[in-house]
Amino acid sequence: MERAMEQLNVQLNRLTRSLRRARTVELPDDNETAVYTLMPMVMADQHRSVSELLLNSKFDVNYAFGRVKRSLLHIAANCGSVECLVLLLKRGANPNYQDISGCTPLHLAARNGQKKCMGRLLEYNADVNICNNEGLTATVLCLLDSGADINRPNVSGATPLYFACSHGQRDTAQILLLRGAKYLPDKNGITPLDLCVQGGYGETCEILIQHHGRLFQTLIQMTQNDDIKENMLRQVLEHVSQQSDSSYQRILTSLAEVATTNGHKLLSLSSNFEAQMKSLLRIVRIFCHVFRLGPSSPNNGNDMGYNGNKTPRSQVFKPLELLWHSLDEWLVLISTELDRKCGDAASSSPGSEIASLLLKQREADPSVSTETPALLPPSLDPEVVMKTPEAYVDGQDVISMTANRLSAVIQAFYMCCSCQMPQGMTSPRFIEFVCKHDEVLKCFVTRNPKIIFNHFHFLLECPELMSRFMHIIKGQPFKDRCEWFYEHLLAGQPDSDMVHRPVNENDILLIHRDSIFRSSCEVVSKSANEKLKQGIAVRFHGEEGMGQGVVREWFDILSNEIINPDYALFTQSADGTTFQPNSNSSVNPDHLNYFRFAGQILGLALYHRQLVNIYFTRSFYKHILGIPVNYQDVSSIDPEYAKNLQWILDNDISDLGLELTFSVETDVFGAMEEVPLKPGGTSIQVTQENKAEYVQLVTELRMTRAIQPQINAFLQGFHTFIPPSLIQLFDEYELELLLSGMPEIDVMDWKRNTEYTSGYDTEEPVIQWFWEVVESLTQEERVLLLQFVTGSSRVPHGGFAFLMGGSGLQKFTIAAVPYTSNLLPTSSTCINMLKLPEYPSKDVLRDRLLVALHCGSYGYTMA
Repeated sequence: MERAMEQLNVQLNRLTRSLRRARTVELPDDNETAVYTLMPMVMADQHRSVSELLLNSKFDVNYAFGRVKRSLLHIAANCGSVECLVLLLKRGANPNYQDISGCTPLHLAARNGQKKCMGRLLEYNADVNICNNEGLTATVLCLLDSGADINRPNVSGATPLYFACSHGQRDTAQILLLRGAKYLPDKNGITPLDLCVQGGYGETCEILIQHHGRLFQTLIQMTQNDDIKENMLRQVLEHVSQQSDSSYQRILTSLAEVATTNGHKLLSLSSNFEAQMKSLLRIVRIFCHVFRLGPSSPNNGNDMGYNGNKTPRSQVFKPLELLWHSLDEWLVLISTELDRKCGDAASSSPGSEIASLLLKQREADPSVSTETPALLPPSLDPEVVMKTPEAYVDGQDVISMTANRLSAVIQAFYMCCSCQMPQGMTSPRFIEFVCKHDEVLKCFVTRNPKIIFNHFHFLLECPELMSRFMHIIKGQPFKDRCEWFYEHLLAGQPDSDMVHRPVNENDILLIHRDSIFRSSCEVVSKSANEKLKQGIAVRFHGEEGMGQGVVREWFDILSNEIINPDYALFTQSADGTTFQPNSNSSVNPDHLNYFRFAGQILGLALYHRQLVNIYFTRSFYKHILGIPVNYQDVSSIDPEYAKNLQWILDNDISDLGLELTFSVETDVFGAMEEVPLKPGGTSIQVTQENKAEYVQLVTELRMTRAIQPQINAFLQGFHTFIPPSLIQLFDEYELELLLSGMPEIDVMDWKRNTEYTSGYDTEEPVIQWFWEVVESLTQEERVLLLQFVTGSSRVPHGGFAFLMGGSGLQKFTIAAVPYTSNLLPTSSTCINMLKLPEYPSKDVLRDRLLVALHCGSYGYTMA
C-alpha cells in the first residue's frame, strides 16, 4: 500500500512540474537519446530548460556524440550559448575535452569570435596551449591574446605554424610568423614548407619565403624530389613567380641552374640514368610551364629566347646554354668517331681519338674548360680515356653507353626551345640542331628505336623532322609500333577501363535502334570529346543492357550503317568487298556532316581498340594516312582504266595519235563535263615527255580531287581522336588491320582454292616450298601475304573460293617468273596474282618472300 502511494506521489509531482513548465518533455534515461533532446535547447541558449531537465537526471555532461565526438560544451562554445556553457561547466563539463579533430571548446569559441565564451572557459582553466589541426586566424589571435605558447608542439611534434601550413592558412601563418613562431619540423622531419608544397598552397609558401629567405632555394631543390607531385610544385612556383618580375626572373634562373646541374650529372656514366633522366625532364617541364606564364613568353611567332646569333635574349636561359654546349660537343665527338671508323678502321684507338679531339677543343676555347669542367662524364674524361683506350673498342660502344643519356638531354633541349615558340610551331634553332646532328641521331634511333617514343617526341610533332626518320620507324615490327601508338595516344588519360558505367546518366550514349545512324550522330556530336576518350557507355532506347558487349554491338551495327547506300556516303569498289567515298554524295544535303561523323566513329573505334566491320579501298586508307595515291590505286574503282594508264606508261605514245589533252570528261549526275587537270589543260597535249605527269594528275583527279570535300570532312572527325602524327607510323595495309582486325586465315582452304599458271602446278618443288613456308608463317605474316597479293586482308564470307578480283570472282593465282639473284616476288592485286620467281631452295624463297612482305607497297606492280 505504501509503495502504491509513493508511486502516486511521484506521478502527481511530475504532473505538477509539467503543468508549471507548460510541457510534458522528460529527459530520457540513456545518454544517446538525452543528448539529442538537449542539443537544440543548448544551441538556443535555453539555459533554464536545460537546467530543469538536468535536475535530478543521471545524464553525463561529457558524453561525446556524433561522428566528430563533441560534447554539449562544444556545442555551447560553438554557438556562443554563454549561459548554457556556464551551466554545463558548473555541472562538471571538461573545458579541455578534444573532439576527433583535436578541437576543444576553447578552439571553437575562438574560431567564431565568441569572446564571452572564451572568458568563461578560461575561468574554468581551459588550456590555451592545446593544439588542434585547424589553425584558423581568429582562433590563433584569440588564443595568443590569452597567453598561448606559440611554439608548443603536440605529441607528434607539430606546432601551430605546422598546422597552419598543412591547411594552407596564409593569414594564420602570417600572424604566427609575425609573433615569432619558429620554423620547426615535426617528429618525422616534415617541415611547414613540405606541407605547403604537398598541398599546392602557393600563397602560404610565399609567406614562409618572405620570413625565411633560405627557403627559396629549398623550394627550388624540391623540383628534384620525385615524391612530390609535379602539379603541386607547378601551382606553388606559378604563384610565387607571378608576384613580381624579379620573382619571375629569379625562379626561372634558379630552375635553369638546377636543370643544368642535373643535365651534366645525366651525362656522367657514373650516375643513375633513370633517376637523373626523370629529374632533368621534371625540372625542365616545370621551367617551361612557369616561363609560358610570364612576360617573356612568345606572342608574335618569334623564337623569344634567342636572336639570329643564338645569343640568349632572356637571361633565364643563360645557365642552360652550358648544358646545350655539352650536348653539342658530345654529338660532334660521336659523329667524328663514326666518320673515323668508316674512313679508317686501322687508325688509332677510338678512345684516344675522342680524348685528343676534346683536348684540342678545350685548348681552342679555354672558357669551356673553366666554366664546364665536366663536359664529358668521368668515365670518358680525356685523361681517363687516354690511360685506358682498350675500354672503348669502337664508336658503337660509345653510342651504346651514351645514346639514352644524350637523347634525354635532347628532349630537354626540345622542350626549352618549344616553350619559346607559339603553340604548334617548331623552333628554327632546334630544326637546325637536328639537321646538324642528323647522322648521329639516326644512329641512335637505328640501334634503339624506342628512343623515338621515350625522348624524340619532336618527331611526332614536326613532320619536317619526322620524314628524316620515317624509314627507320617503319622498319620496326608492326606489334611494337602498335604498342608505341597506344602508349603515346593514351598519354595523360586517367587509368580506367575502356568502357565504363558513368556516374552521370548524361554521359551515357542513348541510341535508338530504329534510327541508329542519325541518333548516334546526334548524341556523339553533343558529347564532349574528352569524355568520349575516357570511356564509352552505350544503351539502346528501351533496353537495360550496358557494358562492353553493347559497345561492340554498337560499333558493329554502326559500321554497316556508314556504308548503307541509302546515305550515299560510300560506294562499292570494283572488287565488291571494299568501299571508298562516293563522289556524288552531295545528293545527301547532310553528307559532309555525316562524313565527319563517320570519321569520328572510326577514330573512336581505333582509340578504344574496337574493331569495325568495314573495309576501305587502299587509296582511302592512304588518304587517312596522308600518303599520295598512285595510278595503281585506280584499279580499285576501274581496273580496265588502270590497265590503260599502265599501258601508256609502258609504251612510247609519240606516233600513236592519241590526241589526249590534260583534261578528262567526268559524269556528274548523268551530264558529261570536261575538267582540266591543270590550268589550261584542255589545250595542252599529252606527249611522251609529259605522260607521267598526265597519269599522276588523272589519278589525283579520280582518286582525290573528285572526293576532296568528303575526305576533308572525314579526316576532321577522325583527327578529333587520332593525331595525324601518330597514325603515320603505319602504312595503308597496317591501318586496315588496326581498324578491322587480324582475320583468321585457313591455309588449307587457301591452298585448295589457288590456281597456277606460266608453268607452275602443285607438283613443282617451288610451289611445295611455298606452301610449307606459308604454314610456318605467323598469322600476321600470312595477313601481310594476303594483302601483298590481293590488296586486302579480308577473306570473303565462304572462304577463298569467293575471292574477288577487278572483274568478278578471281581465285588466288601463282605465276612462274624466271629467277635472277636477289629477285623479289611481286604481285598484280587486281587479278590476285603472285609472281613467284623459280627460287633454287626453300630457304631462299622464304627469305625473299619475307623481304617483299615487309617492303610494303613498294613491292607491288600492276597487271
